[in-house]
Amino acid sequence: MRLRPALLAGVLILAPLAGCASAGTGPTPMDTPMPSGGMDMGGGKGGDGKGGDGGMDMGGAPQCPPPAADGPAPERIVTMDSGAAAFLVELGQADRIVGTAAPDFTEAFDGELRRELDRIKVIDPGRGNRERVLAAEPDLVTGISLYEFGAFDGTPTLEQLAENGARVVVACDTAAGRASTGIDDTYRYVDELGRVLGVPDEAAALNDRLRGELPRIDPGAEPVRVLGLSAAPTGGQGVKTQGASSLANGIYTLAGGENIAGSVNADFADLSAEEVATRDPQLIVAVTGLGPESPEDLVAAIKASPLLANTTAVREDRIVAVPQSILLSPSVLNPRAAKLINEAATR
Repeated sequence: MRLRPALLAGVLILAPLAGCASAGTGPTPMDTPMPSGGMDMGGGKGGDGKGGDGGMDMGGAPQCPPPAADGPAPERIVTMDSGAAAFLVELGQADRIVGTAAPDFTEAFDGELRRELDRIKVIDPGRGNRERVLAAEPDLVTGISLYEFGAFDGTPTLEQLAENGARVVVACDTAAGRASTGIDDTYRYVDELGRVLGVPDEAAALNDRLRGELPRIDPGAEPVRVLGLSAAPTGGQGVKTQGASSLANGIYTLAGGENIAGSVNADFADLSAEEVATRDPQLIVAVTGLGPESPEDLVAAIKASPLLANTTAVREDRIVAVPQSILLSPSVLNPRAAKLINEAATR
């Protein structure tokens, strides 16, 4: 969700994205281990509202809260990222949004939806400073990752939001360790938003629309071998990519691809150069927005990497840039990510 990078042993640290949608005031996400998913680790604000490194604490994994209790439909909603705001706009609830953090998610959008998102008040350009979130007096706070709630420095915890009368709907990974073959995380998040907002029919219609926007795959076609990269690999570090339980793995599958790291049952995988050569990706997905490089520069760096020079993808110039915010996170643009990959795989 995807967001600003930090380095650990030369690797971008990414905060985990959602699995299934949950909501409520259950256990507070505390410090986290090596995280996974679609958000990086910088650019946030400190708890005093005057800045901060926006980093993530590194301890035990956060626990998913129980579903939100039934109650009146919320009237004042804060979104922890503008990707979450897009879901509300599509559900016809834009007028309930009183502010958003992480507006950089709008970069993947265009057309009328982009114009709607640009009209939403930005209460924090970073990851969601707790004082600014609480000052908006929300009765609902929502985001696409549990790590937005207390794991990023200065962000509000679930307990703090509950103490201030706000319910939470957050996409939360309860299926870790299992292969992702679709965008079920996204569908569950939409359904939970629909329940809490009192618009279940609109949520069902949105999910039907998202399913209809996915590319149509020939079930008899041989899957295209895919490698996802957010940075060009260099000698001695191996190749960092997404594993089987990542949302990206599900999108690759929906696009008619087969993740070459799909045997690694985790959100992230570390492959050796020899493994990449043996598995020979036919398509490389350049996951943009996690580092300082432009999409064009990231693609150029991947093409120039000696570790990838002999892969079919580089030799045939089959590399596609996809924003991390629609590949690694639940997003109304997840089908667009699948289409971009499918078009590159079949051209």
